[in-house]
Amino acid sequence: MAEGINYSEDSIRSLDWKEHIRLRPGMYIGKLGDGSAYDDGIYVLLKEIVDNSIDEFVMGAGRSIDVSMNDHKVSVRDYGRGIPLGKVVDCVSKINTGGKYDSKAFQKSVGLNGVGTKAVNALSTSFTVQSYRDGRTKIAEFTKGELVRDEAEKETTQRNGTAINFYPDDSIFRNYRFIPEFVQNMIWNYVFLNAGLTINFNGEKYFSQNGLKDLLDRKTDADNIRYPIIHLKGEDIEIAMTHGQQYGEEYYSFVNGQHTTQGGTHQAAFREAVVKTIREHFKKDFDAADIRASIVAAIAIKVQEPVFESQTKTKLGSQNIGPDGPTVRTFINDFLTTQLDNYLHKNPATADALLKRILQSERERKDIAGIKKLANERAKKASLHNRKLRDCKVHFDDNHERKQETTLFITEGDSASGSITKSRDVATQAVFSLKGKPLNCFGLTKKVVYENEEFNLLQHALNIEDGIDGLRYNNIVIATDADVDGMHIRLLIMTFFLQFFPDVVKAGHVFILQTPLFRVRNKKETIYCYSDEERRNAIAKLGNKPEITRFKGLGEISPDEFGLFIGKDMRLDPVILKDANIKGLLEYFMGKNTPTRQQHIVQNLRVEKDDATVNPLVSEPEALVA
Repeated sequence: MAEGINYSEDSIRSLDWKEHIRLRPGMYIGKLGDGSAYDDGIYVLLKEIVDNSIDEFVMGAGRSIDVSMNDHKVSVRDYGRGIPLGKVVDCVSKINTGGKYDSKAFQKSVGLNGVGTKAVNALSTSFTVQSYRDGRTKIAEFTKGELVRDEAEKETTQRNGTAINFYPDDSIFRNYRFIPEFVQNMIWNYVFLNAGLTINFNGEKYFSQNGLKDLLDRKTDADNIRYPIIHLKGEDIEIAMTHGQQYGEEYYSFVNGQHTTQGGTHQAAFREAVVKTIREHFKKDFDAADIRASIVAAIAIKVQEPVFESQTKTKLGSQNIGPDGPTVRTFINDFLTTQLDNYLHKNPATADALLKRILQSERERKDIAGIKKLANERAKKASLHNRKLRDCKVHFDDNHERKQETTLFITEGDSASGSITKSRDVATQAVFSLKGKPLNCFGLTKKVVYENEEFNLLQHALNIEDGIDGLRYNNIVIATDADVDGMHIRLLIMTFFLQFFPDVVKAGHVFILQTPLFRVRNKKETIYCYSDEERRNAIAKLGNKPEITRFKGLGEISPDEFGLFIGKDMRLDPVILKDANIKGLLEYFMGKNTPTRQQHIVQNLRVEKDDATVNPLVSEPEALVA
């Protein structure tokens, strides 16, 4: 045994529930993050609370939920039955305490492990729970899981239900912020999956009458789908599907109300069953890729005692619908074989439009087959000595504890890529260097991805040629200078993804890297500033004429400094697609110039000033970047 290591009874330590959650938060809520990604921990905290309110609605108690956010405070109020007053403290602070262990009451609930609300409690600087039940109420308050206020029951005139307020702990979620679009998407999913439920979020009402059909109506553009949305419902299953004009496949899958963003056995079964059913309906052995090309679909199933592959429940692992039920694969296949086939027989116009979409995909695939083969052979040779890619050791498709951190920086020029390469974490951060401005690929066919060597090498670096199932990096970060040329390159890269791989953007994998515009320092302190307002505040703080440096390009930032901006405090802006009409969006901003676009540029002209320069900058399209 090595000297100095004493392994005895004193070495064994037992942590209580809150200590363990705070020591290993990733085990309970996935990655921490600052809120720039839709699956960051702060959104999981919100979801864990709302899930309990949803279960009350499912049980027939309460038809509305109020959710509000003010700065860093989150409030959720439901109008269900309310936590039994004698168990209010236990339900939010004792592991394996809850009302969902009786399978008769909550057979197909998501939150069966009794951990969710406790994790929110432990990871909040302030957590308050109040239950209203039959004219009486009880309130308790916690700080980081420690009970600090436990009031006696008293009378109330409020309606039955539960109210929870919490502030995520900023020592764990560093520099966090809630991005409204992510919260809105979460709330829309709740109402799509629970037709008849109303959620009021910051004064806005969210409601759905038609379930998953409404979801696809929101996610697609009516002018760009090939046939009306097919909407089918059965016991414990609901699907909606159509085909669009875009490349790739797009799925929204749910289990017991949980959005399984990484799919799982149900999504795989659906993809397989669609191919089988369509082949049998048309009595033709179409290539599976041609059938699924451009599909947009949503599927929701209910499973008894679901098994997920992580605490955050983003991927279903269950093989069976329930202990005594059929397999998930058989259940979904039987439903589609009957219901989808019947629908196509009853709606011949839809069947005809679907067939034409499949035949078009087949022609496009054959058209690029030759050049695709040559391009892939070149890419295979280049991948061994790819000077554009400086790879990392861990990848998103690995079974590794750090796979969520995997990042590919797409940079412009050698100087910027050199700084990032020298300061990056070689385990999880890779760099792909562009040689200049990439091609504007709007309106081009996918053939250009293979004809253009840079695009071909990029798709192979990401491993997205056949979809995002094998995506090698969780975060695709566009790292360009904060000037006119840098913003133009951002738009050209985003156009590439939206034109040919929109599912990468819609799945929340594409980001813009924020780097500081200014460095303000004196002999004692250095402050990096990301805006002119931060610069003014830094000058006021340091006083006495500090040294001010304006960074005009990424290459001007030394590797040692760059390491500060791509580490744990890295600031990323997610690329959020707000407009379902991708074709129209790209045509407006990236197509031929028009008087309308010229007017937009004039109206949105921005001028940035510093001590030495005046640069006219055109703001980026709001529909593309949040």
